[in-house]
Amino acid sequence: MSHKTRILSALWMIPLVIIAILYLPTAYFGSVIAIVLLSGLYEWAALAHVKSTPAKLLYLLINAIFLCFIAYFDDQQHSALIISTFCGGFFWLLSLFWLWKYNFARTSSTFNNNLKMIAGSLACIPLWSALIWLHSSEQGPIWTLIAIGLIVAADSGAYLFGVNFGTHKLAPNISPGKSWEGFWGGLLCAILLSLICMLLLDSSVAYWKFMVLGLLTALFSVVGDLFESLFKRHAAIKDSSSLIPGHGGLLDRLDSIFSGLVIFTLVKFWLGV
Repeated sequence: MSHKTRILSALWMIPLVIIAILYLPTAYFGSVIAIVLLSGLYEWAALAHVKSTPAKLLYLLINAIFLCFIAYFDDQQHSALIISTFCGGFFWLLSLFWLWKYNFARTSSTFNNNLKMIAGSLACIPLWSALIWLHSSEQGPIWTLIAIGLIVAADSGAYLFGVNFGTHKLAPNISPGKSWEGFWGGLLCAILLSLICMLLLDSSVAYWKFMVLGLLTALFSVVGDLFESLFKRHAAIKDSSSLIPGHGGLLDRLDSIFSGLVIFTLVKFWLGV
């Protein structure tokens, strides 16, 4: 796909995302996100070597029930959302070991496939919880845009620095195109954007807290990106699907957000930003 196709796809996706975040009430926003994530899980099932359509639909139904369960039992303190988000944070810490042992569960087997499907649920359900928790907080829509902006800045910075300066491979056995130069460039862009956001918000919060927020969000956005790349490498495919022209599938656009936004939400409330 050409760069022109990628740009044209982005031109209609970006305004839709911004409008949804800023103008949809949290309940409606959560419903839209649930549909998007469940669609992403349909692609994830394929990465887990699930070929049967009824089996994929059953997987979606189980995850939809979990989302409904969290929504139903959530209270004014967002206890269910917080517990789910913390589970996501713990999962992304554990995923570092999977990236280290990149051949773990590589072959298709009942155990390995089920494990990868559970991993998909642990990526999607906490992301949904983190988004609802964040979006429903004070100035939630603005903070949701900032979170996604930091992740995009890290991703774009990594691409630009990697293309122009990349010589040392970051994870050649998982994603050969990524470089250490791109990695550091992405972190730098996210930190700079976090400081710009601090100035725009006219916040009295210490600047180092915004820097930590940007740094950890960017770091874990890379983890999510590599994690999806690992699964695609196991499945021997380039893109999770061809749904979005020039971009691949939903998972190819959500991979960094899965981890980055969960960590952003946890760190934001932990630091009191």
